[in-house]
Amino acid sequence: MPDRKKPVSLFSATILVIANMIGTGVFTTLGFQLASVHSPFSAVMLWVVGGVVAFFGALCYGELGAVMPRSGGEYAYLTEIYHPAMGFLSGCVSILVGFGAPVALAAIALGRYSDAAFPGIDQTAVAVGAIVVLTLVHLVDVQFGCHCQNVFTVGKMLLIVVFIVTGFFSTHPQKIGLPESLGEIKSVFNPAFAVGLVYVSYAYSGWNSSAYIAGEIPRPERNLPISLFLGTLVVSLFYVLLNVVFLSTVPVGELTGRIDVGYLSAKAIFGASGARVMTLLICLALISTLSSMIMVGPRVASTMGEDIAAIGFLSRRNEKGVPVRAMLIQSSVAILLALTSAFNVVLTYVGFTLALFTCMTVTGVFVLRVRKPHLKRPFRTWGYPVVPALFLAVNGWMLCYLLIQRPLPSVVGLLTVASLLILYRWLMNRKGRSDWFQEQKR
Repeated sequence: MPDRKKPVSLFSATILVIANMIGTGVFTTLGFQLASVHSPFSAVMLWVVGGVVAFFGALCYGELGAVMPRSGGEYAYLTEIYHPAMGFLSGCVSILVGFGAPVALAAIALGRYSDAAFPGIDQTAVAVGAIVVLTLVHLVDVQFGCHCQNVFTVGKMLLIVVFIVTGFFSTHPQKIGLPESLGEIKSVFNPAFAVGLVYVSYAYSGWNSSAYIAGEIPRPERNLPISLFLGTLVVSLFYVLLNVVFLSTVPVGELTGRIDVGYLSAKAIFGASGARVMTLLICLALISTLSSMIMVGPRVASTMGEDIAAIGFLSRRNEKGVPVRAMLIQSSVAILLALTSAFNVVLTYVGFTLALFTCMTVTGVFVLRVRKPHLKRPFRTWGYPVVPALFLAVNGWMLCYLLIQRPLPSVVGLLTVASLLILYRWLMNRKGRSDWFQEQKR
């Protein structure tokens, strides 16, 4: 019999990582990348570099998750490694930016693709309706939500395999091979590549998903790192191959600046009628992504509620183990953003803000190794210290250029963090931390 207290199996945890990663980004961001890098070779290299960096991050989170197998992801790690204020900031960013905004983006993309399949459909109604229905599904029961999630994600993986295989055997209007000039190689090191990497970084976000539900995974010190590695490797392979298909079946000029790149490629491969069928399948893939984020995100708010008395109401769960209030708040934020926000602006803002806290978390691997060298580590980051150092170098390079090239969403991200710090001070002055956190520190 499955453990009701830890209902998320290794298979479900791995599927959750895959479901979180494969979604909005891979089917929507290539057009924005091409607006920056222009070259098909550079675009493919973006996805290769993004996959390597994501895997390096998964290795680092594997060590932290094995040492601190508690739900909450960055919130739990940064609270323990640095200070409760840092954990609070990352937790709020996860709730608002890490999950609320990506749920909105996935819903917006679902509306766009639904309109491509059925012209004239109300895109906003589709986006909001999807969030509401999937929230109700995950409010029923954790295991029921996992089963639905597994079915959607396996179907999504089969869709991608079919898309890739048929794409490679179709007529290719343009070839993607080795760079034709030294300039194409140099383009990998210019500011435009760094900005394009923000979109790719967003598409790969989710490689740390199972860390948010570590407390619900049996033997997390073993199963958490495995779920992170397997999920990230599978998705990295899919992403590179998918984008090769997109770029080889549709001319760059037609893809540039477009959100529905998957629809354009499907139309080139299958024709107008076939494209409609494939677009419906892409919609199912986006539903899987929505479902996974709606399930995972509230665990951060719930864990924060356990530690901070002023928001303790977020920690309450129903008899099935679902953090109902946290889930309803996250979905409300997502609906609000879906109704009011522009896709591209939100995407850049999300990429910048999330990268900040991901870098701080990976830096925590160094901090713990220095502060607590004798701490029992069931898993150690492969290639330490090179792997975390490379992760930080690539992300730091991306953040610096994004701040220069796209200052508005970057500054808004920094202002968000600053405002949350003020909120933390107010909450601590009002009620303070809960007994749970005090006991853990002792």
